[in-house]
Formats: sequence, C-alpha cells, structure tokens
Amino acid sequence: MVNYKVTLHTDDRVAAGTLNHVYIKLVGTQGESERKWLMGLKGAKAFKKGAVSSFTVSAPTSLGQLVLVEVDKKAFVGFLEDSWFLSMVEVKSPYGDTFTFPVHRWISDSNVHRFREAAALRVLDDKHHLGRYSREQELKVREEAYRWHVYTEGLPHCIKAEDLTSLPCEVQFSFTKSTEFAFTAASGLLELKLKGLDNCKKGWTNIHDIDQVFCCKQTDIADYVQKHWKEDSFFGIQYLNGVNPILIRRCTELPKNFPVTDSMLFPSGQMSLDAEIQKGNIFLCDYKHLDGVKTNTINGKTQYLMAPLVLLQKTADEKLMPIAIQLKQTPAEDNPIFLPTDSEYDWLLAKIFVRSADFSEHQLNTHLLRAHLLAEVYAVSLLRNVPMVHPLYKLLIPHTRYTLQINFLARNLLISENGSFTQFSASGGEGMLTILRRSLSAVTYSSLCITDDIAERGMQDVPNYFYRDDGLRLWYIIYRFVKGVIEYYYKNDQEVQQDTEIQKWISDIFEHGFLSQASTGIPQSFTTLAELVKFVTMVIVTGSSQHAAVNSGQFDYGSWMPNTPISLKRPPPTKKGEANETTMLETLPDVNVTVQGMATVWLLSQQSSDFVPLGVYPEQHFTEETPRKFIKIFQAQLEELSNDIIARNKKLEVPYTYMNPTEVENSVAI
Repeated sequence: MVNYKVTLHTDDRVAAGTLNHVYIKLVGTQGESERKWLMGLKGAKAFKKGAVSSFTVSAPTSLGQLVLVEVDKKAFVGFLEDSWFLSMVEVKSPYGDTFTFPVHRWISDSNVHRFREAAALRVLDDKHHLGRYSREQELKVREEAYRWHVYTEGLPHCIKAEDLTSLPCEVQFSFTKSTEFAFTAASGLLELKLKGLDNCKKGWTNIHDIDQVFCCKQTDIADYVQKHWKEDSFFGIQYLNGVNPILIRRCTELPKNFPVTDSMLFPSGQMSLDAEIQKGNIFLCDYKHLDGVKTNTINGKTQYLMAPLVLLQKTADEKLMPIAIQLKQTPAEDNPIFLPTDSEYDWLLAKIFVRSADFSEHQLNTHLLRAHLLAEVYAVSLLRNVPMVHPLYKLLIPHTRYTLQINFLARNLLISENGSFTQFSASGGEGMLTILRRSLSAVTYSSLCITDDIAERGMQDVPNYFYRDDGLRLWYIIYRFVKGVIEYYYKNDQEVQQDTEIQKWISDIFEHGFLSQASTGIPQSFTTLAELVKFVTMVIVTGSSQHAAVNSGQFDYGSWMPNTPISLKRPPPTKKGEANETTMLETLPDVNVTVQGMATVWLLSQQSSDFVPLGVYPEQHFTEETPRKFIKIFQAQLEELSNDIIARNKKLEVPYTYMNPTEVENSVAI
C-alpha cells in the first residue's frame, strides 16, 4: 500500500467548523484512492473552527501526480447538515512531493466537491481526462450557481438571487461582517430617532439647527467642511480631492450652450477667457446626464435637480476657483449665469444647486455604476467562467470578496422602490434609472483606466490633485504586479488567444456589463498579453483603489448637509438679486431627508473589523514560488506608497487619505 498524509485546514472565521462526517478521495494521473471517511483521534474537534488535522489515505499503488481531491460531508443520522469553511487541503506523498489544493469556500451540502491541485500544469488537462473533466464539471456547477439577471433594462446585469440565502455561500458576508453591517445600519438612525428627527417633515429655519444632526457623528474632515463649505476655494478643492474627482476636465473650448463672456468674468479687461483657455487655466464640469430627468416627490413636495455647467479657473496662487455657474443646460433669460461678483446668496445658492447635482452624479454614475455594478459584472463572469486553479481566478478572487452581497443589499435597501435613495433623493425613482442608463451609454474603457482618463481630461499637471497622484502610483504598482504574474503563466500572445476560459470571461463582461456596445471600447476578446494585463489591472483598480476614492469620503464631505444636499425643494432662481438666507433655507431638504441622507453616508463609509487592505491575502491561492515573490514585491511597494502619503498628509490642511493602501479595501465590500 502507498500511504499519503492528508491535512485539512478549517478556516478560523466564526461558525467555520463542522460536526458532519468528512470524506475524501485522491485522484492522480495514475489512478485514484477509495473514498475515505476521515475519522481520527480528535473526533468532532478535527474540523472545528481553525483546526488543522492530518489523516492517512492509502492506495494500492502510486497515484502519480495528484490532480484533484474529491471532498464531501454527511450529517449524522437524524441530524441536520451544517456549513463548513474548508480553506485548503495539503497532501504529502511517500515520495517527498507535496500537493496543495486551495478551497477557501463554504461546503454546505452533501454533494461531492472537486478541487484541483494549485500548481497543476495546463498540459495535464490535455493528457489526462480527469483534469479536463473536473474543470468542466466545476464550471458547469458554477454556471448554475452564478446566473445572470437583468435587474433593469439598459443597466449592467447582475447575479440572479431571490434573497440573501440564495447567494452562493462562498460569496456571502462572514458572521462578523453581517453582524456589524446590521448594527451600523441600525445605529446610524438610532440617536436621530431618539431625538425625533427621522420623521420630521418640516424645513430648516436656522442653519445652526442642522448641528443637531451633524454633531451626532463627526470626523476631522467633516468638521473642516462645516467651517469652510461656503468658500470658493473649498468648492474647487472638492472637484480634485472630494468624492467625485473624475468629472472635472480642462476646457479647450467653451461649450456653445454656456455663453460666458469676458465682460462677465473680467470686467476690468485684465484677462480674456480665450487667453486663459489657451494657457490651460480654465476647467469645466458638465452635469449633462442630469438634464431633464424626472425628479422625486418627497413629503408631498416636488424636488428639484439641475444639470449645471460650471467653469473654474486656476489662479496664480494655484487655487481652483469657480468663476461661472449656469444651472440649466439651455441658455435662456430665466437661466442666468451666476458669478462670484453676484450677491452673497445668489452665488451661494447657485453653488448649493451644483453640490446637490454633484451628489446625484457621484452616487449614480461615479459610485454605483462605475464601481459597484461593474465590479459585480467582473466578479460574476469570473465565478461563472474561470476555474479555481486558473491564474486569473487566483489573481482576481480576493478582489470580489463581499461584492455580490453588498450589491444585493444596495439594490434592496437603497435603490429599490422603498429604498432610502429612492425615497429621499431628488433623483430617486424614474430619474435614477434615466441617469444610470445615460451614464452607462457614456462609459468608455479609457475612462475606467486612470492613466488614460487623466490624460483625456487634461488633468496631468493640475496642482494639488492628490486623487491623480495617488491613483496613478497605485495603477502602476498594480500593473507591474499583474504583468509579472500573468507573464509567468503566459509566454506569448498565442497562449492568451487559445485560452478559452479568459476569452469567455471577457466576452461575458462585454455582453452583460456593457450590453455589447462596441462604442465603449471594451475588448470583446483578448489577442495579446498586453491587452490582458491592462484589463486585469483595470478590474483590480476598480474594485479596490477607485472604489475607495469615491466611497470612503462620503461621510466626510456629505454629512454637513448644506455642502452636499441629497435633494432641494425649491426651483432655482430665475433672476438675480432675490435670494437671501430665508430663500436658501427654504430650498434645502426637510429635516427627515437630511437625517436619512446623513445615516446613509455614515453606513456607506464604515469599515468592518474584517476589512482586508489592498495587497493582503489571508487566503493562499498561489503556491508557486515566483507568483508569491511578486506578491511580496507588490506589498513592499504598497507600503512605500503608504509611507509617502502619510508624510505628505502631515503638511496638508485637508489630508487626502482615501487611496492610502492601508485604507483601501481589496474589494467592493461596503
């Protein structure tokens, strides 16, 4: 008999252990063992939370190179099945070889589950039908578990799930994450409910009364926002380092529907707009996706959402200052262009309408669509089409953690018919879907790649643009890591072209994420190594650093409601000189709307205690020495960047922390 030492690692997370009987079979290139019940001296403790237990499995003759293990479990007679999180199986042969089988998933039924050897060469699939069979069988099971669903026509498709329990166990929240998420969601409104503010449908009568809400939960940056929200310089800073840093672009030509003149901007004739444009000092923010959308009715009152055009100028002291605001897209006599030289409340109210528009643009396009929904498409396609042993799976699976469940919750708690965004934002309901569809039709591949996007927007040399500085460094660090790993497995373009699994992965993404629109520039297939490396880099960046950049600061910049109103209940002024403090207060959202908005951004900004930072891999998927070396280099470069960001931030009045690798989660998990 030939004896193999089999070691099973049960994960250390809450409720990971099992009391069921566990069975295993070893399959190699020269045969297979009998299915064995793993019964040892430890008894029920062998598979408890965090346990590492070894057993002997025998075969009549050598099994050759091991290619897979078959694992299943059965409950005691009269007992229920439980769920077991198996991390890994290691097998040592009597000939000195060690075979590793990464699992990292919940096993909740009594079916046989097959797991391939981590470093198994692809050539084995061609020479030994067992390797190919296991791969095809795995994908068949995954295709059934991860089915596409059309949530709404014109939007990226998502995973089909009737409720949270129907999501595959391996993608559900941990017990810790579930508990903390529910507690945070409940506590976000608790103090406000006790104060009776959550159901108050009255308007604000004094700007200082908003402190009742604001003081409940506060951060240093939120406190700074409260103090400086009226300032033009801070208004400009938010386009660079706030939660929506991808809208602003250098203006090379004034839009025809924005009839700003030199006499408006430079009445003394000391400058000209054309000259400033030529110097690269003029920047434009255009909220055209919001134009004409149907707005919400809240507390029985029609809400208002504008589609502004905003012109900003880089000054001699390197500040970015707003110089003109037009609140509607079509020029008209009742659509004045507001200027910093207007009365205090004319100008402030114009900026408030812009900031409210920015809330909808940010939440729906920048955050929900470009981060959450697209990250889900990348994840579902991976889980449907790529087997666990595949290097692409190993690279990307850490960046899918919790994404499917957090998006399911978002669809049910935020943007559903009774969701908080639907009920309490100006763009909730029909308008929300219009904006999302328009935004998807405008998405391009280049706009999802920060290197291309910065260049296309002409933002390469704008001072104090920390989103760009940190984002580009992260892109290149991730790119070098991805390039090293992929080029270890693929030696030339032909190998990429012949890999049917990655071709199916990108094909599904093109079809289900971008609705087969070639105008997006999204690849429909991969023909070169370089194409594959760039796209995988974009996917990792989207789910990690880009999501952090547009998510983590939501409470900082949105909790002081006047800086980011989620809705406005009066139409914009049609002529100048009539706005005052009362007009502004009557325009701001009601108390309960303010409370709901604050509670939501609080929830969306909180890390859980099982947060996994970028570059940290608790689950070991790569077993070969070379990829593991690349991981160490990757981690060292991330640490260097983190130290540089911390040093820079010590010199800043408003630190930019959102893309510090230690603050960036590996995946879209909140």
